[in-house]
Amino acid sequence: MEHQDLLSGLIRLHVLHHAVEDEVYGQWMIEELGRHGYRLSAGTLYPMLRSMEKKGYLTSEERHVGRSIRRVYRATPLGRDALEMARGKVRELIGEMMQL
Repeated sequence: MEHQDLLSGLIRLHVLHHAVEDEVYGQWMIEELGRHGYRLSAGTLYPMLRSMEKKGYLTSEERHVGRSIRRVYRATPLGRDALEMARGKVRELIGEMMQL
């Protein structure tokens, strides 16, 4: 993905936003991000999810879905707090960026 180093923070916030709203899983998240113009492979997203879990923003558990196992993620209280703080920072940045 072009400019991945700049966009990775936005992608993490997008993941966190959805994980606060409901459980998410990798393939769904790849498709959701794709609807917003982000093109991520499983090899990029899954390490990102594991990293966010290791840092305490997400928690996960395995679920049986038919014959397969799916790992689902939810935001932790730390993740919810981080998202709320980030919302303020994003609003501030948008305000500055939109001044022409």
